[in-house]
Amino acid sequence: MSSSPLIALTMGDGSGVGPEVVVGALLAPETSAFCRPVVIGDAARLRRAAGFRGLRPEVVTVERVGEAVFARGRINVIDLGLLPEDLPWGQVSPVAGHAAYEYVRLAGELATSGDVQAICTAPLNKEALHAAGHLFPGHTELLAHLTGTAEVSMMLSTPRVKVIHVTTHVGLIDAVARIEPGLVERTIRRGEAAMLGSGVPRPKIGVCGINPHAGENGLFGYGEEEEKIVPAIELLRAEGMDVHGPLPADTAFFLAGRGDYDLVVAMYHDQGHGPVKILGLEAGVNITVGLPVIRTSVDHGTAFDIAGKGVADAGSMIEALRQAAELSSARGV
Repeated sequence: MSSSPLIALTMGDGSGVGPEVVVGALLAPETSAFCRPVVIGDAARLRRAAGFRGLRPEVVTVERVGEAVFARGRINVIDLGLLPEDLPWGQVSPVAGHAAYEYVRLAGELATSGDVQAICTAPLNKEALHAAGHLFPGHTELLAHLTGTAEVSMMLSTPRVKVIHVTTHVGLIDAVARIEPGLVERTIRRGEAAMLGSGVPRPKIGVCGINPHAGENGLFGYGEEEEKIVPAIELLRAEGMDVHGPLPADTAFFLAGRGDYDLVVAMYHDQGHGPVKILGLEAGVNITVGLPVIRTSVDHGTAFDIAGKGVADAGSMIEALRQAAELSSARGV
């Protein structure tokens, strides 16, 4: 354990299930086998979340990552002290939104300085984040801003299917307008690099179309596949990349699920998220590809409807920590 990766684990929105899944993941016996997590968040909130689960961990406040001591039943927290004791569970709060931003900001600093080898994030609430004046669509865009990265991609990873998105948090009409050959090409390159970095020597990549049946040879849509996707695929194939498409999205994920493709490239948010979430939220992990630091996250939201009830499943958080540790080891960070 002494040589396992150090991971900055952000608590997410304190009004949601973040504190609960953090506690659940850190007290799971398997977690200590592959990483050394330090929470960036609120110690008192974690103790309350543990109480909802009938747990009594040793929640210890540390000033720096280097002070953390790792032992069974102990949770190390860099406590920013931003949440009031009476913060309600399950409600949008600008206070919680600002705190979630600050957790991510500090985690980014720790990762870029080399104090930790990766970042793993509990969910934040976009409405709360915006109410606090931090106008980012989500973690992906926020971390790109904090690290000065011009362009990143969201990848969802499950044991059966991996998918990278050309566009994410924009409306469907805006997504179609934003898609163009250069963006498609760069997204596929980032996806291939991520797969190579995870140990797949020559990834086979399937690229979804935009329209039903990938346009059905011009019968559906206005030629978007030929205009926006095909030029990128042809360029990359000419370079020797194993890229296929445009594929009908409704069959691309079936083919990937049975092993025909190592990675699927989705054109917009729900095209990629829907199939992955059908496989089960506990299996999905969100990875930001293209950052100078490693970042993984749970593949679910703040779940205000069950926050504070002690029933949130920590499976996705355990898997997110596992993949952060594996990516760190593979990259040699």
